[in-house]
This record gives sequence, C-alpha cells and structure tokens, in this order.
Amino acid sequence: MTVADTPADLPPVDVAGLITEPLANGLDPEQFTPRLLALLSNALVWRESHELRRRFGLGTNDWRILSALAMRPGASATEVSEFLGVNKAVVSKGVSILNGRGLIALLDGPRGSRPMYLTGAGARMHNDMMPISLSGQEIIHAGLSKAQIRELNTLLSQMIDKLRNAPSRDDEPDSSRETAEA
Repeated sequence: MTVADTPADLPPVDVAGLITEPLANGLDPEQFTPRLLALLSNALVWRESHELRRRFGLGTNDWRILSALAMRPGASATEVSEFLGVNKAVVSKGVSILNGRGLIALLDGPRGSRPMYLTGAGARMHNDMMPISLSGQEIIHAGLSKAQIRELNTLLSQMIDKLRNAPSRDDEPDSSRETAEA
C-alpha cells in the first residue's frame, strides 16, 4: 500500500507502507463487551488451570470433563463436547488423559457409542478439584447480592442463547476476499 492507495478514512501510511497511527473507528476496549467477557474468562481459566496443573497434573479441560461426567454419567464424548461447548478434539484429548490415569472408564454402548463414567478415583479427583473451580466463582460473586448473582446468571444465559440462535454469517460475502480480487 502506498500513500496514494490509502483510503481517505484511514491515517496516512509511512514510507514502508505501514499505518502507524490508531484507526479512528477502532473499538473502545473498555466498552466492548465481548472483549471484557473474554478477558474475564481467560483470567479465570488461566488461574484455574495453573492451580489444577500444579496440584493434580491436570488442566481445566480435564476438570470440565470430570465435572460433566459427575453430572451426566454415561455421556459420550460427543455429548460432553456439546454440553461443554468445546471442540470434540479437546474432549478427545482429555478423555485419553483421564482414561489413561484411571479416572474415567469408557464402555462399549449401543451402535458403537462409548458411554463414559467416573471411576472411584475419578470421583475423588472431581471432589478434590472442585474447590479450585469454585474459588473463581467466589471471586466473581464477591460483593454481589444473591439477587445480582441471579440476574448476572440470567443475563449470561440469555447471551449464550442469543449466540446459539443467531443466524450464521456464512452467507454474507467476504469483503476481504472481494477486496483482494478487485
């Protein structure tokens, strides 16, 4: 990109063709809700994962699988993936680790399904890991009334539902492709 190629709504480019000034239409990072939610989630996951790895040699995804099976004994890897909202590959890796450590068992089910169950050791591990996960919730809930916590959880659930039901943007033209082809 040269100075002559720079659109009027963008800051000028330097001699190397780089834009070195912030764009005028950039997002306000302190008011962009998806960023704030991501920062909160990342901070919670990092904190939890660090402590779980230090104490048990397992990470957050492993904990989530144990927790899911504590609530849904006999669930398949696909069902756990859908319940947790994570990629099947993440669950597959965790299942392999947990099964290898004797914390879960995979059985042969109907039509090739593989129902999974906690073992006794897995149930004990779940109970030992749970306080670490709950400590993140305690941090979020600190200073909030029970009514505020219910309202927060309701709002978050509504946001999740909206995202799950939002129309796909796959049908929209890819403007970057159109620009490159022009």
